[in-house]
Parts: sequence; structure tokens; C-alpha cells
Amino acid sequence: MSESVRLLRNGFIRAVMISTLFSQMGIWVRNFSVLLYVMEVTGGDSFAVSMISVAEYAPIFIFSFLGGVFADRWRPKKTMVWCECLSSLSVFIVFALLENGTWQAVFFATLCSSILSQFAQPSGMKLFKNHVRDEDAQSCMSLLQTLTSVFMVAGPMLGTFVYEQFGIEASLLATGACFLLSALALVFVPSGQEPPKSRESHSIFREMTEGIRYMFADRLLLKLSLCFALAGLGVGLIAPLHIFLVTERLDLPAEALKWISIPYGIGEIAGGIATFALAARIAPRRFLVVGLLVNGAGIMLAGLSTAVWLTMAAQFVIALLQPAIFVGNNALVMQHTGPNYIGRVMGIRTPLMTGAMLLGMSAAGALKIALSLTVVYVLAGCCFIAGILIMLPFFRSKGEWEQSEA
Repeated sequence: MSESVRLLRNGFIRAVMISTLFSQMGIWVRNFSVLLYVMEVTGGDSFAVSMISVAEYAPIFIFSFLGGVFADRWRPKKTMVWCECLSSLSVFIVFALLENGTWQAVFFATLCSSILSQFAQPSGMKLFKNHVRDEDAQSCMSLLQTLTSVFMVAGPMLGTFVYEQFGIEASLLATGACFLLSALALVFVPSGQEPPKSRESHSIFREMTEGIRYMFADRLLLKLSLCFALAGLGVGLIAPLHIFLVTERLDLPAEALKWISIPYGIGEIAGGIATFALAARIAPRRFLVVGLLVNGAGIMLAGLSTAVWLTMAAQFVIALLQPAIFVGNNALVMQHTGPNYIGRVMGIRTPLMTGAMLLGMSAAGALKIALSLTVVYVLAGCCFIAGILIMLPFFRSKGEWEQSEA
């Protein structure tokens, strides 16, 4: 508790936490309102529903690296404020179009917010680099991860409640208001530490090339990104198959999935809190290794289990240690990336991890048919173990590790 009080005395962290709170509220209300509205209007048309995911994920591959480049060129605070304001504006435009009977406009809200997020997220990491000491990076990351974990559980309920009680118009207005409040909170981020340096005379292509060179020249950053991608691949392989754990391995009706998933939600919140409580006392590399090891073992156990209690325990353990992977990996990247490159490094990592996750999702069904559900879960667990093997030389060799920290 004293650690959280100390961090929250930092004006930057307070402002970012409040901004993240409103932003998460807006995102979850928007996501579930749009999903439920499209389901209602189209009668559950699978193509229309799939287009929501396209609008959400496609900008990651198209704009993420570009957003990272501009995060390194522009003032990150101003970039984030403008992105939140423009997200809010796009939602209000969609509201106006809906009033005129154009229901397809709801896709525009998701698309615009997703594009703007690719500029805001790397700018947020650059703000962290400018305002947070390296030794506090992991604690700050875990604080944000705790808030995100709470919304992973509460967000779907919040979005569903708002839509069912007030309808799509009120949901969009609430989303726009949340984004505006998020921008307002960011206005109070201290700007004195932001470097006025700009490289806008350089070409975009040159800065992209420099970012790629920087990433591949630093073996630690490269392996951290590959480790992150392997974790994404592992998650993607099992994401579409949870229902089959219930129906095939546990021999229960599909409706039991919601009960089997409860321990995962509890683990998400508990894991975020535990990660924050331990962040100041455990090195990021140890967080990363323990998280990868426990997740790999937990996923294998879930695939092998035929007992309800064992599957639920595995779900809880997986969720409990998942925040440690993200916090440990991101803290290491923050500590070992130069301030002039943090945007581009994050811009490369995001599509790498998301692409690996989508690749795993697209292959999961075919692999289950060709192999078996258990084998796919074991392969997913091996992805996490492979992440440890990639990082092991850095963790075992003190000299090499210290060289990477220099």
C-alpha cells in the first residue's frame, strides 16, 4: 500500500491512471455496445460480427509501426490528448449518422479508435520513459496492469449493462464522454520533462529504417520481442478452443463454460494486485521467467485435465501469473530502450505479438482436427517454455546481462 501511495504522489502517474480509467470504460462500453447492436440489427450475421474484429485488429498491422515513428517525432503528451479527443469526435459523428438511420456507421467508431490507439499507445510508453525512473518502471507497469485486469473482468459486464439499459445511442454518448474525460486527465500530465527535440526534418522512411536497425542490433530487445510473440502464439492457439475443454475433456454442456471461466477472472484481478505488490522487490527478468513457466505448465495441465476442479485450478494459475509476463517484458523493454527509439520499438512489438496471436487462432481449429485438443494445449504451453529458452542466455550470463543494461 505504501508503494502505491508513493507512486500516486507522482502527478504524471495520477493523471495517467485517471486517463486510463476513463479510456478503459469508454473502450469496453463501445466494444460491447457495438457487438450487441450489430448482433441485434443483423440477426446475428456472422460476417457483420467478424467485421468488428477486422475494424479492431487491421489498424494494428497497418498503423502500429507508423504510430511508433510519430511517437518518437511528436510530443507524446500532445499526441495522446489529440488521439483521445479525435476518438471522442469519431464516436459523436457515428451517433449523428445513427440518428439518420445509417447503422453501419458503428464500424467507423471501432475503426477510428483502433487507428488512433496505434499512435496513442507508443506515445504513452514514451511518456513513461520521460517521466518515470527506470527503477520504478515495473511498479508503474504493474499498477496499470492491475487496472486493466479489473476491466478484463468488469468491462464486459459494464458494456452489456449500459447497452441493455440505455441502448446504442446512450452507449455511444457515454463512450464519447469517457474519451473526452480521458483527454482532460492527460492535460494535467506535467510537460516540463518532455524533450523539445524533434526530427521532423528526417524522412519517415529513414526513421522507420533506423528503428528496425536499432531493434535488430540490440539482441536483448530482439529476443524480448520474440519471447512476446511466442506468448502471443501460445495464447492464440488456445483462445478459440476453451469451449472444447468443457465439452470434450470435462464432458459437460457448453453452458458450463461461464462457470469454468470464473477462476480465470478472479485470477486476473488477483494477479494484477499481486504483481503490483511484488514489483518493487522482484527483478523484471524473474517476473518474466516465472510468468512464462507457470503459464506454460498451467496451459498443459488444462489440456490434460479431465477433472473440473483441476481445470479450474489451472485457469486460475494461468490468469494469476499472466500479468507477470506483460509487466516483466514491458519493464525490461522500457529499461533497455533509448528515449529516442521507444515509440518505434513499441510500434514493432505490438503487431508482432498480435500477428502471432491471430496466426495461432487461425491455425487452432485445423491443428485440433489433425492432432487433438490435448496436443494443441501442450504445443501452446511449449510456446511459453520456448520463450524462457530464448531469454535464458541473458539471465544466466551476468556479464552479458550487464552489457545489455549499459
